[in-house]
Amino acid sequence: MRFFNNKLSRINFLILLGIMTYLYTNMSNDDGYVEAISKASPSVINISSVKNIEARLFDRSLENIVVGSGIIISNDGYIITNMHVIEGKRLINVELDDGQVYTASIIGFDERSDLAVIKILPSESLTPIEVSNSSSVQIGDQVIAIGNAFGLGKTFTSGIISATGRDYGNPYLELIQTDAAINPGNSGGALINHKGNLIGMNTKIFSKTGSYTGIGFALPANKMIEVASEIIQYGSVKRSWIGDFRVKAKRFLLNKKPTFGLEISELKNYGPLFNSGEIKPGAIILSINNESPTWDNLTEALKDSFPGDEIDFQILQNSNIKVYKVITEAIPTQ
Repeated sequence: MRFFNNKLSRINFLILLGIMTYLYTNMSNDDGYVEAISKASPSVINISSVKNIEARLFDRSLENIVVGSGIIISNDGYIITNMHVIEGKRLINVELDDGQVYTASIIGFDERSDLAVIKILPSESLTPIEVSNSSSVQIGDQVIAIGNAFGLGKTFTSGIISATGRDYGNPYLELIQTDAAINPGNSGGALINHKGNLIGMNTKIFSKTGSYTGIGFALPANKMIEVASEIIQYGSVKRSWIGDFRVKAKRFLLNKKPTFGLEISELKNYGPLFNSGEIKPGAIILSINNESPTWDNLTEALKDSFPGDEIDFQILQNSNIKVYKVITEAIPTQ
């Protein structure tokens, strides 16, 4: 029997063989999930927080026990989790991967990023998670979510990065979106890449039932470390604040010239940028510290300044352009 009628058929067969070999090799690399989980698992812990006796006496309407997860970031016992897992007057118990249980103390928290740092005093050195640069994640990257789903114990689910920069428009927060299953109890757990490195902390889900619907969100690792470092150093976050608002990119004609700006689309709380009452939704930011009005420049200006620093905004409002020299403030508690 002749398999090939001509040279072209042989070439097509070789190409098909090469494709099949590539696919088989990469399917075999799914074993890398095992390696990634094995690497990251010791750094992800279970948390149960219980309302203490004093709190229970005065508030019987809330659930007594909240289960969640946490991520070890230092060998001497610093752990990151979600603030909503441990908020209130609570006794916080941490269960390590080897079954040891410790009582944790709260170092500090940041309400806007829903992040808290807690601390235990371990009897031996812990294994901190290895962190990757979360700014390099791309839509389609494979990820694994680790957490104490529904309090059943450590659970691993896989998926991809579905989107980045969610909550876009909020200059204080950006989230990674994933379709890896995230359920109650996963809060504070790790979102890792195929190498077993941390790229985010599981934070919340989009759901009408409270359970997994294919849309979950994680706080990017870069933001986590930035916020946690300030909490450990100062006990709170020292980022500057100019108000709670959202922006959206806008292209328009200004003096008959194509122009790009950031339109203030929503204003929640007044702050230094808005206290004069002049700037309202619909105003367009034309420059930030004499730089172009990009999303990156806005977030960088806020991140790189401390309360009391000045940020200059050129703003178009009601056909008038004006420069506002805004003195930032500390982020208020909500």
